[in-house]
Amino acid sequence: MNPSKSLNFENTEKAFAHLDSKQLKKALFLFQTVGNVRLVKVGKVLVQLALKLRIPIGWAIRPTVYSHFCGGESIDECHKTIETLDSLGVQTILDFSSEGKESEPELQATFEEIQAAILATKDDQRHAFSVFKVSGIAPTALLEKASRDFDAMNPVEKDAWKRVNHRVNALCACAVECKTPLFIDAEESWLQPAIDRLALEAMKKFNQGENCWIYNTVQLYRVDRLSYLKSITTEGDQQGFQVGVKLVRGAYMEKERNRAIELGYPSPIHPDKQATDEAFNAGIHWCLDHLDRIAFCAGTHNEESSALLAKLILEKGINPGDNRIWFAQLLGMSDHISFNLSDAGFSVAKYVPFGPIQETIPYLIRRAEENTSVAGQSSRELELIRREVSRRKSVD
Repeated sequence: MNPSKSLNFENTEKAFAHLDSKQLKKALFLFQTVGNVRLVKVGKVLVQLALKLRIPIGWAIRPTVYSHFCGGESIDECHKTIETLDSLGVQTILDFSSEGKESEPELQATFEEIQAAILATKDDQRHAFSVFKVSGIAPTALLEKASRDFDAMNPVEKDAWKRVNHRVNALCACAVECKTPLFIDAEESWLQPAIDRLALEAMKKFNQGENCWIYNTVQLYRVDRLSYLKSITTEGDQQGFQVGVKLVRGAYMEKERNRAIELGYPSPIHPDKQATDEAFNAGIHWCLDHLDRIAFCAGTHNEESSALLAKLILEKGINPGDNRIWFAQLLGMSDHISFNLSDAGFSVAKYVPFGPIQETIPYLIRRAEENTSVAGQSSRELELIRREVSRRKSVD
């Protein structure tokens, strides 16, 4: 870290250097829109209805939310975004944003797209990680069955599971061959036990010696995930493999709580934001205290958690660019965190989602809902963007 540079999330010039004035004004419009809860709810219904009725909506989505939050429809279309991020010291995580597939042809097609994204990182230092969602390459019903009672699967389901296991293993092996660490994203709690099983098997196989190639994702808005983090650390220590984890708060809060109410079981989610924040920060402390066994990424848009991790890294005398510790945010969000952390010498990556517009709509809907449900998220983005618009006017 350059000692003359201190971390300052208020530096809007650095945060939005990658956006020209037209792009900045578009970002201002978008965050004004997603800050309107009613508008987001109505928009979600209209978009889902249009998809159901097969009404073309790409013309409206492409120049607005899609171009802001996604890199393009193909890997090639992402190159400009990748170059821009790299020029500002931020690396890329290519993310083929497809999920919830069910038929074998769809699952295989998604597998091939993910594999292509991994292969695109080979010998290219602009890429920090690769990533995939297991629901993109496995039927959700099968994941739910395997999570509920793995040993109760019938012969047909066991054959299907073998195919899933083969796809996961092939993606992990491809990432290791390309020397690109791989994130396995977290999903709903009723699917997660099967995903945890796949991730643990992959870590045991590929994370040998000092190498950490495979990372599972830990959603710390769940009441049981801090204990899970501690248990896999112990298992890694006992069995001699490196533990890779991406720490996040979580992305399915309303769905999780509604399902718990509907089916009459205790909510797996912490009761309030404070408890979630405390769990996330406890996860940071745990990982730093076990850095001999853990490599981790803090996937967060939370300023306090990001500042805390940066502060702890320096206090412990760890190199800010230590490859065992990463920060990550989503393209188009929390640029004041990403680019100011990078400027201060920390390792930072941005998720760059790509794929056909209709395939990415579930992802885009979650981004809009996230900005309306997280207290202060859209208002904070708006404040900083408005400040940068004013700053540019004052220097013109």
